[in-house]
Amino acid sequence: MSRVAYQGTAGAYSHLACTKVFPDWEYLACDDFIGALDLVSNGFAERAMIPLENSTAGRVEEIYRLIPRTQLFVIAEHFEPVNHCLLALPGSSLEQLKRVRSHPQALAQCHQRMINLGLKQEAAVDTAMSAKGLAEQGDLSVGAIASSLAAELYGLHILHENFQDVMGNTTRFLVFSREAEHQHYDAEKRYMTSLLFSVRNIPAALYKALGGFATNGVNMVKLESYMDGGTMEASHFHLDIYGHPDQLPVANALEELRYFARDVRVLGSYPMHTYRKSAAFV
Repeated sequence: MSRVAYQGTAGAYSHLACTKVFPDWEYLACDDFIGALDLVSNGFAERAMIPLENSTAGRVEEIYRLIPRTQLFVIAEHFEPVNHCLLALPGSSLEQLKRVRSHPQALAQCHQRMINLGLKQEAAVDTAMSAKGLAEQGDLSVGAIASSLAAELYGLHILHENFQDVMGNTTRFLVFSREAEHQHYDAEKRYMTSLLFSVRNIPAALYKALGGFATNGVNMVKLESYMDGGTMEASHFHLDIYGHPDQLPVANALEELRYFARDVRVLGSYPMHTYRKSAAFV
């Protein structure tokens, strides 16, 4: 059976994303992101499901520093809506709850709901771990905020779905593999391309490196910068664009990027997720 690795405890949102994209695969929980990526690098898993950014919490900083240290390719993206559920032990009720445990980010996203119910908030390592701990401890006065998958895995009751204060919270995941896919352009599909590059710390270096995307009409949809390598002499960037390198405008833009930038690495081109269907595409 094929295997996909993820960071977190069984029932975490990364685990949920794995079940959506790879419903018949084996799921391998890892303590950290590098562990999940290493399982793919070492051939113990075929894929890794890694969160890159969240519409509420922003980017996952650690991932940008880990990706350059691997030789893996991005072969897909997945957008997973975050549906926080208020969980309790079977037999408990909202009236009985006094405290709620979860990851600090989940608590923050459900803060007003808990204020309205008069619930005390307690931080935990992650959402799924709080659900697992609740099942093991058996305290009817304690609840947890986690996924519906966590409720199913640990035998908990969902007191309230969509418990978050603001609807629409979504996490974008990238799927990593040892081999590149989608290397040839299919006119029937819309593509994203992710790449890494660095520039020297000189005036207008980034402007010159990115100028080719503007002149060739290629839409840049994400640009993240970070410092790496133990020095402050060069800036590193992660760039997502619409299009495939086999398309002439993208090929011309990448050629210009390689002229002005250093260490250009195409992480992968992959079909655009349906979540982006309303976005403009060139």
